[in-house]
Amino acid sequence: MRFHLKKSAAAALAAVFLYLPVAQAADFGSLPEANLAAGALSAMPAPVQPDAGFETINALPAAGRSPLASRLIAVEVDLANSPFYSLEPADGQLEARYRMNFNNVAEGWNWYPLANPAQEDYYHTKFLPLKSVTVERGDYEHEDKIGEAQRMKVTWRYDYFLAFDNLYDFYPRVADDDAGFVAMLPAGVMTPGQGAPQVRMLALASLLEPYVSESTTFWKATYGKPTDFTLKKRYLMARLEAVWFVDAVSGKVLARLARKTAP
Repeated sequence: MRFHLKKSAAAALAAVFLYLPVAQAADFGSLPEANLAAGALSAMPAPVQPDAGFETINALPAAGRSPLASRLIAVEVDLANSPFYSLEPADGQLEARYRMNFNNVAEGWNWYPLANPAQEDYYHTKFLPLKSVTVERGDYEHEDKIGEAQRMKVTWRYDYFLAFDNLYDFYPRVADDDAGFVAMLPAGVMTPGQGAPQVRMLALASLLEPYVSESTTFWKATYGKPTDFTLKKRYLMARLEAVWFVDAVSGKVLARLARKTAP
C-alpha cells in the first residue's frame, strides 16, 4: 500500500509541473534538468499553478522530495500585484522594468543581522509574487464590545511566491531603487491607453531544498474590524535561472534574461 501511494504521489507531482510538450510524465525524472544552455526551451513554457504545486510537494514525505532537486519549473509572475513593475516607451521600443529593491522575504529564516550593508543584503532571499487566493470560511457570533454581539467573519488568504537567493546573478548589486529585471520589447506589444496588460512575465527556476516553506499570521476579529483573518505565505524555494517576457496575445517570447553565471 505504501509503495502504491508513493508512486501515485510521484505521478501526480510530475503531472502538475510538466510544461514541456512531452506526452505524459511518469515520474520525477520527467521534469527537465535546469540546463538552459541545451536549447530545449526555445518555445514558451506553460506556467505551473503555484497553489497546486505547493500543496502537492507539501504532502510528500521528506524522502519523497529528493528527486525534485534542480528540476526546472516555470511560474507566472503576478504583475497585477507588482506595484514596482512598469512598461513604458523608450527609444522607439517598450522598456519592461521589474524593480526588486523591496521584494525581500521577511521571514525569520532569512534574517542576517550581522550583514555588512556595504557587501550584502540583510535579507538574502528575494521573492516574486505568483498568486493570491482568498477563502471565506463562514462566520460566528462573538461579543467583543460588552453588550453588543456581532457576526464575525472568518477569512483566510494564501499568498504564493517564488523565493530565490541569487538575484545578483542577473545584475550587479547597486544602491538604486530602479534596479531589477530590465528588458527592451518591441513597441507594437502594447498600444498606449489599453486597459489590459499585454505582457506576461515568466520566471524559470530550478527547485532547491527544502522546496517549500510556509508562514502563518493571524489577526483576531475586533468590534471595529469584525473579521478573523489568517494570512499564509507560501514559498516555492528555488534558484532563478531565467526571466522571460511574453506577448500575452500571441504567446511569442519577446525577451529572455538569463543569469550571468549560467553555463
